[in-house]
Amino acid sequence: MSEGLAAERLTLGYGSTIIVPELSFALPRAKVTAIIGANGSGKSTLLHGLAGILRPLSGEVTLDGRNTRDMPPRELARRIGTLPQRSDAPPGMTVRDLVSQGRFPHRRLFAPWSDQDERSLLSALKRSGIADLAERRLDTLSGGQQQRAWIAMALAQETDILLLDEPTTFLDLAHQIDVMTLLRSLNEDQGVTVVAVLHDLVQAARHADHIVALKSGRIVRTGTPRDLLTPATIAEVFDVEAMVISDPVTDAPLCIPVARSGISQDRSKA
Repeated sequence: MSEGLAAERLTLGYGSTIIVPELSFALPRAKVTAIIGANGSGKSTLLHGLAGILRPLSGEVTLDGRNTRDMPPRELARRIGTLPQRSDAPPGMTVRDLVSQGRFPHRRLFAPWSDQDERSLLSALKRSGIADLAERRLDTLSGGQQQRAWIAMALAQETDILLLDEPTTFLDLAHQIDVMTLLRSLNEDQGVTVVAVLHDLVQAARHADHIVALKSGRIVRTGTPRDLLTPATIAEVFDVEAMVISDPVTDAPLCIPVARSGISQDRSKA
């Protein structure tokens, strides 16, 4: 039985439409994993299946060898925190109010707010770098600050696994850097297992220890950025011809798109 989060012949879909057919794999514990692939490849569907948001059509998701469907919802929420691609909060909600929602799995019905709840909330705010924004309304914050608030809510759950669906989508470059740096630091400083769906291969190469590449709901390859981000794999996954060089900042692989596969880029004839 696999420790950590794993899938065993996992099939996911909607109604009679299968999106992810019979995947089996294990995610490395206390590492940052990026799930990559073209639009429609099943990335978000897979993440929702791992999080327990989407019920498997067959197969199972296991956590430390236990089928997550056999775990009470509160117990699962104490182990796995999930941040969807789009998150909405009621108008007027403050950062503190939002982050406090992360304590739900640890609180009994009608139980008063405890000292432990307060410590966990303050710790999540501090770890996310937004302690000074606790009383601000969410709708007055920048996109990057709002994303940090949602991450803080997940951290307040005190989970050891964090699943994120395109956490930098809709953010400007500076806030993308802030969010990815935060996720990397949570992993390195707190040992949090981070799994993120990413479109940006530069982010995946710079910040991930492990990459899962999907195409049509199937795993093409898994491995380190250095092993996986090759011209051959990029062509297979994205139908794009690319050069791969060393990133001058991190020495990670840097993918430079050249053309759609099979389309000539000879501009001299144009």
